[in-house]
Amino acid sequence: MDNSANFTSIILTGYLQLDLKMKYFLFFVLTVLYLTVVFANSFLISVIFSAKTLHKPMYLFLCSLFVNELYGSTALFPSLQVNLILNNNEISLIYCYLQIFCLYTYAMIEFCNLAVMSFDRYVSICYPLQYNRIMTPFRVGLLISLVWTYCFIQFLIFLSFNFKLQLCGNVMEKVWCDNYLLVKLACSKTSLNNTYGIYVNVMTAVIPLALIFYSYSRIIKICLSFSKEAKKKALSTCAPHMISLLNFSLGCFFETLQSRFDNIRMPALLRVIISVYFLMCQPLLNPILYGVRLKNIRLVCKNLMINAIQKSLLLRPSL
Repeated sequence: MDNSANFTSIILTGYLQLDLKMKYFLFFVLTVLYLTVVFANSFLISVIFSAKTLHKPMYLFLCSLFVNELYGSTALFPSLQVNLILNNNEISLIYCYLQIFCLYTYAMIEFCNLAVMSFDRYVSICYPLQYNRIMTPFRVGLLISLVWTYCFIQFLIFLSFNFKLQLCGNVMEKVWCDNYLLVKLACSKTSLNNTYGIYVNVMTAVIPLALIFYSYSRIIKICLSFSKEAKKKALSTCAPHMISLLNFSLGCFFETLQSRFDNIRMPALLRVIISVYFLMCQPLLNPILYGVRLKNIRLVCKNLMINAIQKSLLLRPSL
């Protein structure tokens, strides 16, 4: 018996249990955090592009990372803020598909970006004399383009299988559309979705993590032969990357755990926090990790501020 229906919208109940005051408070907090994300990442992108001294592989990969942070956070927070302030938990099915595409490609691109950055650090530390020959501007641009194009194409193929699904329900206990929960709502066969989903996870998460593990195992091995000072310098350049990777992996783990075991009862506010963790903490953390810790970026920011102050003083009319 076919129980499917032609649903045109999805009802998100992840924040339905929150009272009105809590929703307004959450709206205020998310607005402040989102504006901080936009400002911090946009500022660092403009700094990297404006300073020729930062037109190097490491900083161009960082620029790709910051663009992805803006892409992922913008895919969720404006719509979530609108839903909270209007007290509306229903979105169109088309927008649900679009949100799934944006948020999942964000996660895939993040892993691939971090894998490419670990490879860059591996070449820089293990093959310093050949670094400029290996990491040419053309290859850097090609790697960044491949990361984005590959992730978009892979998930577009994956998402296309969902268009054929017949849905038996339209209620999802999340604050954003989740592909796994959407497939669970289907009455039709989902074996193709599940099989290709495993393939996509392997190609865009397992393989990048394996590359990161290999790169850092080689870095640690060669660092053992360095002097104490050189070892400290080499590992300090890798520390922000490892912290970023651990933070993002932790966020993805909690999010996956919540989606796969949706029968676990938890407070509505905690569910919201877990759902937005990997989309908020990573875009907030990366600008701090790289903008504050990397000396070259700090120096360029300092020079830009000094130049801006000097120009404002010169333009000020004399009394």
